[in-house]
Amino acid sequence: MICRLFSPFTSLQWSVVCALSFLIVSARAADTNGFAVKFTAADGKVSDTMVLPNLWLYVEGGQAATPFLPPGKFTAVFEGSISGDLRANYIFKAEELSGALKLEINGKTVLNAAAPNALSEPVQVNKGANAVRATFSSAGSGDSALRVGWTEQGTNVNPIPNGIITHAVTPELQKAELVYLGRELFLENRCAKCHTEKFTSPVPELAMDAPVFNGIGARRNQEWLAKWILDPKSTRASVHMPKLLHGPKAKEDAEAMAAYLMTLNVEPPIPMVKRAAPFGYNSKAADEIAKRSGADAKPVGDENAAPADSNHERKPIFERLHCVSCHNAPDQSAADATKISLQHVGEKFSAGQLAEFLKAPEQHFAWIRMPNFKLADAEAKELSEFLLKHADKAEVKAAPTDQAVIERGQWLVQSAGCLNCHTASKLDNKFTAPALTKLAKEPKGCLAEKRDDKSKAPDFAFSAKEREALAAFVKTDFASLARHSPLEFAARETRLLSCAACHGQIDLVPGFEDLGGKLKPEWAAAFIGGEPFKVRADLHPKGEPWVDARMPAFKSRAKLLAEAMAMQQGYAPKTRAEGAIDEEAAKIGHKMIGKDNGLSCISCHAINELPALEVFESEGVNFGLTGARLLKPYFFRWMRAPLAVDPQTKMPGYFEDGKSALTDYYEGDAEKQINALYEYIRQAEKMAAPATGQ
Repeated sequence: MICRLFSPFTSLQWSVVCALSFLIVSARAADTNGFAVKFTAADGKVSDTMVLPNLWLYVEGGQAATPFLPPGKFTAVFEGSISGDLRANYIFKAEELSGALKLEINGKTVLNAAAPNALSEPVQVNKGANAVRATFSSAGSGDSALRVGWTEQGTNVNPIPNGIITHAVTPELQKAELVYLGRELFLENRCAKCHTEKFTSPVPELAMDAPVFNGIGARRNQEWLAKWILDPKSTRASVHMPKLLHGPKAKEDAEAMAAYLMTLNVEPPIPMVKRAAPFGYNSKAADEIAKRSGADAKPVGDENAAPADSNHERKPIFERLHCVSCHNAPDQSAADATKISLQHVGEKFSAGQLAEFLKAPEQHFAWIRMPNFKLADAEAKELSEFLLKHADKAEVKAAPTDQAVIERGQWLVQSAGCLNCHTASKLDNKFTAPALTKLAKEPKGCLAEKRDDKSKAPDFAFSAKEREALAAFVKTDFASLARHSPLEFAARETRLLSCAACHGQIDLVPGFEDLGGKLKPEWAAAFIGGEPFKVRADLHPKGEPWVDARMPAFKSRAKLLAEAMAMQQGYAPKTRAEGAIDEEAAKIGHKMIGKDNGLSCISCHAINELPALEVFESEGVNFGLTGARLLKPYFFRWMRAPLAVDPQTKMPGYFEDGKSALTDYYEGDAEKQINALYEYIRQAEKMAAPATGQ
């Protein structure tokens, strides 16, 4: 309790920062994080339950709130509890609201609102668990939105910390989660590629591909291909590829299929795609960052290299890229069963191909989970040499020449179901499977508990739980396969991509839970997609990297993820139009940035080509890029109280209690001054350099 006396944080903020031990663990024995949310269609006939991380929600007009709810009006009831270390009074605010909200805390209605910015009276939040029930009715027309925050004192409203929100596990929720698991398995295992239906769908995962066969003979080793085809899970337990071959000739057939695939050693040229500049791209700021990072004469991917005259000793590249977030380190004996082993890479890739793969993992497989780190040639070479040094060695054999074996392999590739997922030029698919409607009436084949020796169905080695989930899903009407739900997509894809394994775990890499409420989705989409702009110079003046990490690219999912993450936090998938820049306010912001009667922001922050003047510990982002990056509500929340947003930040607070020490501007009114700063940074490349005082 001594540290609390000197803390700048409010009661429940402190519970997240350093006093998790104060939370009532015993009350959470049967709980999990987030709110359980029951959605009910307007007619009351259809309902669905899912878990959402907070009192946040955004559903576009005419779209379905969840995959299992028809489009149109709905009601969403959030239930759970918030837990704190001490009793305190809080004010709740509906920051975003398009629809109607009734909020109850410990059985008492504290907020009834039908418009944004509605505030509750101070509400007593007790030590321990506090029951929360929020009933949200969607808007009559157009988009529906909900985002609730709170504050213990002052006007700066922050999100309720996700970590103190829990919900009870009920039979209704368990049943719903089983169906959701079945839908996830159906999508991830590409079941619709075989069990085809004639309908169009916006569900992006239905378009997921698999590695292209064209040129595979030049990229893979024949022995590994045969082993993979025979039993994919013997190579990697988490793989989605099923076992297609059974019976006494399975090994012989796998070798024949591999022999045929090795003949596909030429691939068509990849067309050049000309991309437009990303949203909010500020060439002045980006060029200056590249110059100061020493990256102006290097490929984009060489960004973490230390300068030649630096005394800073770089970590091995496997460590620099934090590959251990998803993979077991190949030079370590301890293995985590939840991570992907790299022992097979030497057997898998033909000579020289591992480095090429590392430079562009998505080149032959758009929906691959392995991201693109924008590696320079030297980096790809260093990483591939490290992996191959510790991997199992390949057994290289001469290319197949037996034409009868090759022809049999081709027939098997065409008839075993390979071409339902994989593409190959000028090769007809001769595999068919029952329609989904028939599968729903009689779940067997892939879902059979015991395989029929005569069955030609692929063997996915589903566990009993997975078979139960898939069976529950196929008993639905499959309408969910025609409904894209960004709320569900954001939760599922960010989990499967292990985003939280780096975010919030690595110094100066921001926590993941608030990014959807921080970044403009257009900018986030470009960044997740691999655009090469940066927000700060990489290297400290002494040569050490500021941030010991690199954001990889997930191009196939970038736009979808950015929009879904914003909607998950109650914001629109497209940034709200802000109108013309207030030039007079921007002039005040210009003065406030400088050292002469200003906040001296330029000591730590660069302004386009003007570098930060007096960085001593941690350089801030280049303000030339800030206007394109940050949502306006987040900018205001950050400026009011940086430590309340990020307890580890080096950014000082200038606007406590709604006042500023700079009384020459707006008589010290904090909100007007923050707005002036915001209008200034909106000018991007046109931002005038402030007075430096030098």
